[in-house]
Amino acid sequence: MRSVRPDQPGVLTDRAIRRAYESGQLRVDPFDAELVRPAALSLRLGREAFSLVTRRPVDVADRSTHPELVPKALDPSGRLTVEPGEVVLAPTLEKIGLSENLAGLVDGTSDYARLGISVVLCGQVSPGFGRDTGAVLTLEIVNHLRHPVLMYPGARICNLMLFASTGSERPYGAMPHNYSSDQAVVASRLADHVRHQ
Repeated sequence: MRSVRPDQPGVLTDRAIRRAYESGQLRVDPFDAELVRPAALSLRLGREAFSLVTRRPVDVADRSTHPELVPKALDPSGRLTVEPGEVVLAPTLEKIGLSENLAGLVDGTSDYARLGISVVLCGQVSPGFGRDTGAVLTLEIVNHLRHPVLMYPGARICNLMLFASTGSERPYGAMPHNYSSDQAVVASRLADHVRHQ
């Protein structure tokens, strides 16, 4: 079975994405072949979501000041409501795992951007992310409009562009304070490695 060749770095196109999945270098659960695009893999919005709510100024080194993760219930029609200016954290439906020879970039789709919605504020997916068990990617959704936006869990929401590389010596899962095994949305771990000067 052909696999991604680490000696040929570059963006994976549809054929290479399917080969990476078939060879086990790319883990996607659940996998839907219809979500493979010409040079990316589309991911869907998960069913749970949390609003970031602040009570006071945030000191990034002080976890007690960090925003509270407040669960957001879906409306009676199963939609997620994002209020104007609200920041919502939501997982992808898919759990992803990358080998040490793959890296990724997550970006929102043009469809959402043209509605004034940012989907991804931090897009890097490091080699080795979710390698052992698969992990959700946490999306940071922001509504830039003046009215609420209704979103649909299970619908395509972002794209994961994949890159073949020569391989990382230290995979992401070996880094301290990482998100490589997240099965759900978790709060920021920034305070774990930022100290008062």
